[in-house]
Amino acid sequence: MKETNFGEKTRVLVVGGTGSLGRRIVTACLAEGHETYVLQRPESGIDLEKMQLLYSFKRLGARLVEGSFSDHQSLVSAVKQVDVVVSAMSGVHFRTHNIPVQLKLVKAIKEAGNVKRFLPSEFGMDPSRMGHAMPPGSETFDQKMEVRNAIEAAGIPHTYIVGACFAAYFGGNLSQLGTLLPPKKTVDIYGDGNVKVVYVDEDDMAKYAAKTLNDPRTMNKTVYVRPTDNILTHMELVQIWEKLSGKELEKNYISANDFLADIEDKEIPHQAGVGHFYHIYYEGCLTDHEVGDDEEASKLYPEVKYTRMDEYLKIFV
Repeated sequence: MKETNFGEKTRVLVVGGTGSLGRRIVTACLAEGHETYVLQRPESGIDLEKMQLLYSFKRLGARLVEGSFSDHQSLVSAVKQVDVVVSAMSGVHFRTHNIPVQLKLVKAIKEAGNVKRFLPSEFGMDPSRMGHAMPPGSETFDQKMEVRNAIEAAGIPHTYIVGACFAAYFGGNLSQLGTLLPPKKTVDIYGDGNVKVVYVDEDDMAKYAAKTLNDPRTMNKTVYVRPTDNILTHMELVQIWEKLSGKELEKNYISANDFLADIEDKEIPHQAGVGHFYHIYYEGCLTDHEVGDDEEASKLYPEVKYTRMDEYLKIFV
């Protein structure tokens, strides 16, 4: 497949640009040559780290645009300056007063009337396939579907990007709950460890997102991020680490029943996390369906040299 080059650069507004994925999307859009705008919300002015990050974007060539989710017209004004809007808001900011915050963004985009494409904040499990998800984690998928339904009802051109576990939260820790580092002696293996999972470096996810912005092939479609070499079982991920570290870990195999035992006694955020892990590592929700080459990011954009997990894990050795 030849390298893609769709010529026309676009003006893109990144919402949530100071977040873990958002900051990567900003730099990826700049690297693609897109005219990049970053929404600067009022609360950024009282957070030193966010403020410094925003102005580092400005030094790289991005433009800061003031806007607030409590001020509808400010969002409309911000949106009117661009062709594409990308939301990278984290899950903790999805809902206020029982209303998905992104619905406010959808409303602003609809009123502005000029946006050629909207990428809502998804990037993980495909919410359209998670109708069976366990509560309370199911609320995340319900909210994302509520946003999708609003986007499509408003006739807003869109691209949904889904399909992988972020390596920072699932790879470096060998998919262990409660840590971001590889275990030293014992590793929990979910089930028999042979369910296929997809891992992706967040930098690569951002690069793929930036590639889709003016790609007619991805208009009004779902793009799955499934880099071939990063479709691994849990056991394969652990074995990669063992080879790199030169140390074999003691395996603690956890059955589905044991994994879900006492879940109701945990705090709600922990319950949601356990539910997500269950769907990924026991049900295989990321890999239990076929994805065509025309809807998979690493096939659409072979010029992106994605980071394999054997490369990613080297930093922890």
